[in-house]
Amino acid sequence: MSANTDCPDPDAQTLQTLVDELERLHERVTTLESELSRKDDRIGHLEAELEEAHTENENLKARLEDLEESQTPIEARLDAHEKKLNANKDRVGELQARELEKGAHLLEEHIDNGEIDVIDGRLERIRKDDGESYFRLPESDDPLERGGDVSLSYGDLLPLQQLAKMDEDMLRATTSALPSRLAAKLWKARTDPSVGDNPWRKGSTSVREYVTAGDMKHWIRRQEKGISDDYAKKLVSRTIDALLNLSKSRLAVKKRTQRKNGLEYTERRVLLMDDVDILGEMAGSRDT
Repeated sequence: MSANTDCPDPDAQTLQTLVDELERLHERVTTLESELSRKDDRIGHLEAELEEAHTENENLKARLEDLEESQTPIEARLDAHEKKLNANKDRVGELQARELEKGAHLLEEHIDNGEIDVIDGRLERIRKDDGESYFRLPESDDPLERGGDVSLSYGDLLPLQQLAKMDEDMLRATTSALPSRLAAKLWKARTDPSVGDNPWRKGSTSVREYVTAGDMKHWIRRQEKGISDDYAKKLVSRTIDALLNLSKSRLAVKKRTQRKNGLEYTERRVLLMDDVDILGEMAGSRDT
């Protein structure tokens, strides 16, 4: 009997299967080797970048140390410079105060009015013919006559200020009302140190100056000899009304409750507030 040629050879099929598998494995190995090579390249790049970053970081650390070491001398120089500036500012302020006390008129833009220490702590802002604003001590004439005449006219003043500028005879001729004359004298006592008998007190916070009703009563009895305590109390109320009217309400009246000798009582106070603009006076000026 002859052999069947159509029947496949099992050994040949096995061999072919092995060959095919071997080729797939070879291709897979080749692919993996390529991927590994790319990964090696990527790792190499990352290591190089990491080394650069490390080097830069070390450089930055060194720079930071240099800056920290140089910071102390810079701060020391700044402190020394600030102290020098403050010393110069104090010297300029002292010189300006001396000039003002000699009667000088100094340009407003050159004055730090919060730093000037003058008699009674009072400066007056004025405007002259040259259109510039100046500071001076109240009613002091400039010996060098710089800037021309003061533009502030008598008519610009409050009625209370106008009356306060009058002597006793002129004041009596101008007004027959005793409370108005007392209000004018009281205001003059506040602004004119030569008067001497001044019941006004320096305020605090938002109050520039104030006078209590009690102090006003005693002051009135010193001004008007021989009047009774009861009449003085009535004059206090009328004088307060005159102060408010003649100052065009630049002054304010507030009540304050306080204790004395274990007893509680309420007393009125006439207040000149810090933010009130009084012509010829610097708002906010107060002895420190």
